[in-house]
Amino acid sequence: MQICQNSRCSNPFNADSNNFCISCGRSDFGELLRNRYRVLRLIGEGGFSRTYAAQDVDRLNAPCVIKQFSPQTNGTTARIKAAELFKEEAFRLYELGENHLQIPRLLAFFEQGTSLYLVQEFIHGENLYVELKNKAFTEKQIRHLLADLLPVLEFIHSRNVIHRDIKPENIIRRHSDRKMVLIDFGGAKQVTQSSLVRQATAIYTVGYAPNEQMAGYPCPASDLYALGVTCIRLLTQCLPIQDGFGQFYDPLYDPMSGQWLWRDVLAKKNVTIDSKLGEILDKLMRHLATERYQSAIEVLEDLHKFETLSVLIPTARYKSNYSNQKKEDPNQQKEEFVSLFPTFKTFQFDVVTLDPGGREVSRQTHNSEYYAEELNENINVEMISIPGGSFMMGSRDYEGDADERPQHQVNMKPFFMGKYPITQAQWKVVSSFPIVNHPLNPNPSKFKGINRPVENVSWYEAKEFCKRLSRKTGRDYRLPSEAEWEYACRAGTSTPFHFGEIITTDYVNCSSTDTYAFESKGKQRKETTNVGSFDVANAFGLYDMHGLVWEWCADPWHKNYHGAPGDGSIWEVGGDRHRKVLRGGSWSFSPILCRSSSRSWNEADGGLRICGFRVVTSSL
Repeated sequence: MQICQNSRCSNPFNADSNNFCISCGRSDFGELLRNRYRVLRLIGEGGFSRTYAAQDVDRLNAPCVIKQFSPQTNGTTARIKAAELFKEEAFRLYELGENHLQIPRLLAFFEQGTSLYLVQEFIHGENLYVELKNKAFTEKQIRHLLADLLPVLEFIHSRNVIHRDIKPENIIRRHSDRKMVLIDFGGAKQVTQSSLVRQATAIYTVGYAPNEQMAGYPCPASDLYALGVTCIRLLTQCLPIQDGFGQFYDPLYDPMSGQWLWRDVLAKKNVTIDSKLGEILDKLMRHLATERYQSAIEVLEDLHKFETLSVLIPTARYKSNYSNQKKEDPNQQKEEFVSLFPTFKTFQFDVVTLDPGGREVSRQTHNSEYYAEELNENINVEMISIPGGSFMMGSRDYEGDADERPQHQVNMKPFFMGKYPITQAQWKVVSSFPIVNHPLNPNPSKFKGINRPVENVSWYEAKEFCKRLSRKTGRDYRLPSEAEWEYACRAGTSTPFHFGEIITTDYVNCSSTDTYAFESKGKQRKETTNVGSFDVANAFGLYDMHGLVWEWCADPWHKNYHGAPGDGSIWEVGGDRHRKVLRGGSWSFSPILCRSSSRSWNEADGGLRICGFRVVTSSL
């Protein structure tokens, strides 16, 4: 697909065969929208938007979804109303997606020409309409669906948002964890006490919406009604049918008697379901909103009355890259490591501060204590003593990304951290130690060099490294918590980088295509370099905390810091256990992603295999 480069073009998307833009007539085409997004194909079209599959070039061609404001309405008033709805969708997606893992995240919202665009996280999976066309759902699958989606509805309703368009097409089963993801908040409505008694624009899908919603008075029970209808359509494989004259016929509903016929359809197919589940579905779909369930919690309570939660909620599966990987037994007693640390030594290092123009304004010599953990007679791991203290973790409201907030105080105990990211030489030695859970490739890295950081390793492989090192040495080595990593990176600073307000490629191995707060043409290395090659550290004596290679942390990914521990420990409660935190940026990413507070994630079993790590252990 070609993109018209006229900044005022109302619809820049053109077929590859076009010589002139179909909207503005210009012939100036390019490959990218906003110099960042490669649009691949149209995947959907609604009342006032078109949806495209795309790639984010700035994020290694990561897949994303672009929605373009394209109202099919007549008149200025209708268009203005549609534009308001589109902007409201962006605000809702931002708030909801940042705080719930089963709602797509908003990545960008911008205006170009006379069009509005929002960019969303791409969900790898199939929507339930596709599954429905292939096979009817079983009773067990319906229970799983309810147990998975009702907490999502409770979440959005607690934020005073009504989705208004729940149907199979708007529910995706995510491939990575089989969780249901609720999409398309284009018709969602923000609810206040006054809006409950004020007629709204009627937005709904025929065959799923209750009477009060079609009349313009939606409420939380309207979403529950649509979820109930979705369930019976999945059970029966029956969808509303529209004839050539635009009239709808619904094989599951008798409009004259006002009765649902889903039980009759199942009986003809010789399918029976538990009577108690049937009662729940009937109550979800009652005509009067006051006679339905009033909250998703009420539905879950009735489900739990006749079936345990462990049966209702499917267990997520981790797909290992190794067929002989051993599963960790949660009941197994954790190994305790009791050992004296080796002799402490002191070393000197340079700490540099840069001004906002990227110029070096100070270079001071600092001292720090460390010990050397011997791996063999030639190779060791230098572990730096990190003092205890407190710091403000994350970014202030006007800085950084939403996942870096709220900024909060964390109190840290002393610990030790690797002076450098683990090198390929260190990895190779430890990979030869006896196996704990699964084998390690001794040479996994793309960029070869014994003193370069190891990369191309999964989170599970990094954990295996720590376990082998622990058994060999008698000391409990592990990945750092996310709080430990940021505390160690900042080393007492509160600026975006421990260098100051910016970094340059004279001091950090990162991409120079984009700079943070300063425009300059830096060195573009396009590969990793030896650890410590810039000969500058932070005030704790740690090297390469910004750039070089993404570093694994122990924590599962959380979309923000609400509920984060304040003691520097690993945040193991909640979050997405299939995704693990990454910190520090890398040689191929821009400085803004190398900030002390910047956060990212990767699939624990590898995903984009661009990651390295450093190890920590607790203080004496």
